[in-house]
Amino acid sequence: MRKKIILIGLTLFLSLLAACGGSDNGLESIQDSGTVEVGFANESPYAYEEDGELKGAAVDIATAVFAELGVDNVEGKLSDFGELIPGLQAGQFDVVTAGMAIQPDRCENALFGEPEMVYGEGLVVEAGNPLSIESYEDIADNPEITVVVMEGATEVEFLKSEGVADDQIITASDIPATFSAIQAGRADATTGTEMTVRMAFESADTEDLEIIESFEQPDIDGVPSYGAAAFSLENEELRDAYNEKLEELKEDGTVAELLEQNGFHPESNFVEAGSVTAEQVCQGEY
Repeated sequence: MRKKIILIGLTLFLSLLAACGGSDNGLESIQDSGTVEVGFANESPYAYEEDGELKGAAVDIATAVFAELGVDNVEGKLSDFGELIPGLQAGQFDVVTAGMAIQPDRCENALFGEPEMVYGEGLVVEAGNPLSIESYEDIADNPEITVVVMEGATEVEFLKSEGVADDQIITASDIPATFSAIQAGRADATTGTEMTVRMAFESADTEDLEIIESFEQPDIDGVPSYGAAAFSLENEELRDAYNEKLEELKEDGTVAELLEQNGFHPESNFVEAGSVTAEQVCQGEY
C-alpha cells in the first residue's frame, strides 16, 4: 500500500512538472519554436487585423524586435482590450502588442517593455456637436451627457478623474462599437487615444459624427500616455531581451520609421531611448 501511495505521488509530481514545462513561454522556448504569440485588440493604428493580416505600429515594432531575437513568426490572437492582461496572466499570449498605455495599476499585473510611442486623447461626438462638448470637464458638468469608451481603456479612469460620474460612462467592445452607440443615440460622445479615434473616424466616412479638433487635453496623470509591449510577471528574461533589441532599433531609426509608416509623427510620437522609462511611468512620475 505504501509503495502504491509513493508511486501515485511520484506520478502526480511528474505530471505537474510536465504541465509547468508545457506552459513555458519564455525567451528560450520562443526562440526554439521560432514563433511568438501576441495578444492584440483590433485597434488601429496600434494593432489590428486587415484581410487576415496583423498590422499596426505596435505590431510592426514587435515584429522587428522579435526578428532581432531570431523569432520570425508572429502569430496574432485577437482579444477584447480589457482581456489582454488577464490573457497574459493565463498564459494565452507571450506578449501583448497593442500600444497599451503603461499605468501604475497595470504594472502590478504585467511587466511592461520600454515605451515605444507617446500619444494624447481624442473626442468624437454627434455631428454638429449639439451639446458643445470640447473637454472631459464639459462632460462632467452636464450629467445628461453619456460617454461610451472601449472596455478596459485608460479613458474610463481619465474621465472619472475629471469628475465624470460612473453612471455617465458606458463601455463597448471596440472603437467602431463606440461610434455605433453614438449613431444609435445610446451615447453622446466617445473618447480614446487621438490616433485611434482619428483613424477610425476617417475610416467610418460618415456624416453622423464629428471629431473635435479643439479638444482640450486633460491635465491629469497618464496624459500623454506611453504605449509599450507587455509581458507576464514571470517573463522578465523575455522582457529584458525585448528591451535590449528595442533600444537598438530606436537608436538606428527603425522605430521612428515604423511609427511614421503607420501614421504617427516620427518625432512627436517617438520616445527616445532612456528619455522616459517604463519604471518611471509605473511609479507615476509621468
